[in-house]
Amino acid sequence: MITAPAAALRTVRRVEHVMGFPVSLAVRGRHADDGPGRRAWQDVLDSLARADAVFSTYRAESWVSRLDRGEVDLVDCPPEVAEVLALGDAAADASGGAFSVYRPRGDGGLGLDPSGVVKGWALERAAGALRALPETDFCLSGGGDLLCRTLDPAAAPWRIGIEDPHHPDRLLARVPVATGAVATSGTAHRGAHLVDARTGRAPAAVAQVTVVAPTLTWADVDATAAYALGPEAATWLSIRPGTTGLVVWADGSTTPVPHETRSRR
Repeated sequence: MITAPAAALRTVRRVEHVMGFPVSLAVRGRHADDGPGRRAWQDVLDSLARADAVFSTYRAESWVSRLDRGEVDLVDCPPEVAEVLALGDAAADASGGAFSVYRPRGDGGLGLDPSGVVKGWALERAAGALRALPETDFCLSGGGDLLCRTLDPAAAPWRIGIEDPHHPDRLLARVPVATGAVATSGTAHRGAHLVDARTGRAPAAVAQVTVVAPTLTWADVDATAAYALGPEAATWLSIRPGTTGLVVWADGSTTPVPHETRSRR
């Protein structure tokens, strides 16, 4: 995704690598480039680093890895583990089981992998430090998903570019977002890593799902769940409260949501 503020206000940009992906911030207004603004950015990075220490499936010492191996029980873990798993359960229920925080293992069992929840949830939580800054607008992005806030009535919305998964150097659309979140799930950058948990297979009908929602937690979860649902993606998204989006199909056609969810022009 590409972010660009369409306003005359000076915008300061920062970027660091955390949780295995680039995290960037565009900020404008009163605390764009002063002490409180820089401390808020550091708080964001610290919060994401703590989330990685708890949830990373690539770190043998993380709480999630230890829970997956049976070395600890859920009650032993930090409370945010139970919070994330509860979100995963809610998404599994809402998607009829297509979304899951569990993955098949080589021994025939199921392994714990809450990655489909953690990124959006962690960014949403980390953004609390930015929300505490008065008279300051921001757009926080991590791994292609982002959340924005616009307080200044003179400032135009942030403009979010949606990539074409078949031609990643092109944009399919630009979406104005004043305050809200945008998340995209697909295989253009990471390969076929998303599966329908009901079948264990990657959906063939859909190439990418972008969701616009009030929070990044649910924008991210809903984008992943809709992608997992394959041909049902647009129909399912159309009944999600407060959600709009764009489904890109494998044949290159698109369906905006909630409009014309039964048509693939």
